[in-house]
Amino acid sequence: MEIERSLLIVEDDDGFARTLKRSFERRGYEAVIAASLEQVDDILKERTFTYAVVDLKLGGASGLVCVEKLHAHDPEMLIVVLTGFASIATAVEAIKLGACHYLAKPSNTDDIEEAFRKAQGNAQVALAERATSIKTLEWERIHQTLIDTDFNISEAARRLGMHRRTLARKLEKRPVK
Repeated sequence: MEIERSLLIVEDDDGFARTLKRSFERRGYEAVIAASLEQVDDILKERTFTYAVVDLKLGGASGLVCVEKLHAHDPEMLIVVLTGFASIATAVEAIKLGACHYLAKPSNTDDIEEAFRKAQGNAQVALAERATSIKTLEWERIHQTLIDTDFNISEAARRLGMHRRTLARKLEKRPVK
């Protein structure tokens, strides 16, 4: 069974998920919350959705796995990925796996609905003239390595060639959400 404005919210932060659900329901969506990949599996056995909002970090799991699973279940589903630690690498992977958009937190219902409407992309978007900073490149590399190691700080530090405490200090300055 599919309702035209049905939305699956995959978010492990219970408060944020409930807030999103209420906000979308006020706009006429039927919204369902899943806090884990296991819950997503159970829900998809029963139904499909028109839209999905997926948090990039689901506890110890990657939201990218969820994006891939949702896209395989229904390639027409419009999927928006939300993240507290945006990086070019994860944005590219999310799109390759089937997401239609990628938004950095904090994002609200307006931002998400706008992302659903822009699912086709825009070839006229202005190209940035500024090069990516060294700090941004470092941050993206750290986050990609964290994702590759399932957020294991010790293993990520080893792969990055730095001491675990150095990596921990960097993460304290810009915490992963």
